[in-house]
Amino acid sequence: MKARVSVAIAAVVLILTGAPAGSQTITPIEFPGAAQTRPSGINPSGEITGNYVNPDGSIHGFLLDRNGFTSIDVPGAIQTNASGINPQGDIVGFYIPPGGRGRGFLWSRGTFYDIFFPGAFLTSALGINAQGDIVGQYNDAAGPPRHGFLLRNNSFVAIDFPGAVRSVTVDINERGDIVGTYVDAGGKSYMYLLSSGVFTTIDFPGALGTSPAGGINAKGEIVGSYLGTDLKTHGFLLNASGFSTIDLPETIVTDFTRPIGINAQGDIVGFYRDLANLAHGFLIRR
Repeated sequence: MKARVSVAIAAVVLILTGAPAGSQTITPIEFPGAAQTRPSGINPSGEITGNYVNPDGSIHGFLLDRNGFTSIDVPGAIQTNASGINPQGDIVGFYIPPGGRGRGFLWSRGTFYDIFFPGAFLTSALGINAQGDIVGQYNDAAGPPRHGFLLRNNSFVAIDFPGAVRSVTVDINERGDIVGTYVDAGGKSYMYLLSSGVFTTIDFPGALGTSPAGGINAKGEIVGSYLGTDLKTHGFLLNASGFSTIDLPETIVTDFTRPIGINAQGDIVGFYRDLANLAHGFLIRR
């Protein structure tokens, strides 16, 4: 079922530190009537995808474009999460069928396609680029996702950060660069970049841990989040100028800011949590 509604726009100031000053604003993103809204992907046209939670606890995907919001629900699923969107408007995510285990999906031109890593316990699709390459995560047993994958030309390739206890892939850009996250033997989390077959660790300086989610755009700019020594979750942008912290004003957000998606223009989407621990979406236009 689809529901289209308009989106209300209200701008506030974004605090971005550690980079050259510039005009930074955010636009709140709230699915009408939802208890929580979590945007996770944005394409060059400004189309945004993510998921929302209704007051009854049900979880649904959404697309936000110039016509407003559209709900995304895999037919028959008890839960649908939309995660990434490419320039053509194709969306990937995952769903839970009745009595079943999580499976990935591709939504293209109104048609759903199933994505499931061969032999996996469960599969989630998280990112998609213009060429239709898809990345995500899968389990080979019960428990948290432990492996990443790349799906290209209908063939799966497993991706594991060397020596990690577990690792997943979360996004891919038009150059084929992949970002993901991994956990080391000591339990600390990091992001990584996989480019031309080479893994590079991404660790915000001084952080207690870096990002379980994030994104990369066509220019190679990366967004994510980190746990600071103040025990707050802060967002970050990593580009040619280095790391920049992204925090919403304290009047809006308490201790949790998580950017997840970034498009070619550098616009960023993500969510923050309020005092009641409820998620609210935002769009940063840079």
